[in-house]
Amino acid sequence: MGLDHGLIGVDSEPVERTWTAKDTMLYALGVGAGISELEYTTEKGQRVLPTFAVLAAQAPAGRRLGDFDPAMLVHAEQAFELHRELPPVGGVRTSSRVTGIYDKGSGALVTTEARAVDLATGEPVITSRSAVFIRGEGGFGGSRGPRAEWAEPSRAPDHKVTYPTKPEQALIYRLSGDYNPLHSDPDFAARAGFPRPILHGLCTYGITGRALLHALGGLRAMSGRFTSPVFPGESLTVSIWLDGDGVLFRTTKDDGTVVLDHGRATRGA
Repeated sequence: MGLDHGLIGVDSEPVERTWTAKDTMLYALGVGAGISELEYTTEKGQRVLPTFAVLAAQAPAGRRLGDFDPAMLVHAEQAFELHRELPPVGGVRTSSRVTGIYDKGSGALVTTEARAVDLATGEPVITSRSAVFIRGEGGFGGSRGPRAEWAEPSRAPDHKVTYPTKPEQALIYRLSGDYNPLHSDPDFAARAGFPRPILHGLCTYGITGRALLHALGGLRAMSGRFTSPVFPGESLTVSIWLDGDGVLFRTTKDDGTVVLDHGRATRGA
């Protein structure tokens, strides 16, 4: 059957999601926060890491894009914008839509947008945009999609932060709700072409977000493109360039492999 192009532009039924202080602390631990970040990992004066927004506003579960092997799907891009700081305990109502299905030849790129509003007031809380790449679903003759321009500045980064990941990092992160066996089951990972389970793209994204948050003193918006897998236990280095009112960033592994590219961020309180 392939992908269902009839989904483009169709709003999902809104779904409600609530979270507890335990959920937001567990998320912080899942993206590597620890004893030096107790405001995110304990209840004393608890705050929420901005990148939790991508979980809070995830597209409703159960929407089918069509018939394809789920082992062929990888997270390709992710962006969020916070309209206000997230509380440790809260809830939102989220609607989403597929905004495009693009033909990349070897696969299809499916882009979505989700908008989350406060359960009580209806005021905007989060706008989230993401894309997945599905190998083997291209070649249908469609548009390749818009091309985003991004270039690494020709100077040293203003900030450079390195964080290790733990061998069990994916097993911690998955407890925040992403139980895709690609990140835990060696047999499933092998079927997808990996020698062992890989780290969740959104875990890499959250670790990068921590580096941006602490380097910039706040983070309101962030976008990036996933370019290479990370294996639990590898270290991640985030290079950050201040660019006028905005911020550019790129995340690499120890061997220089770029894993999160085309990074843009906006400072926030």
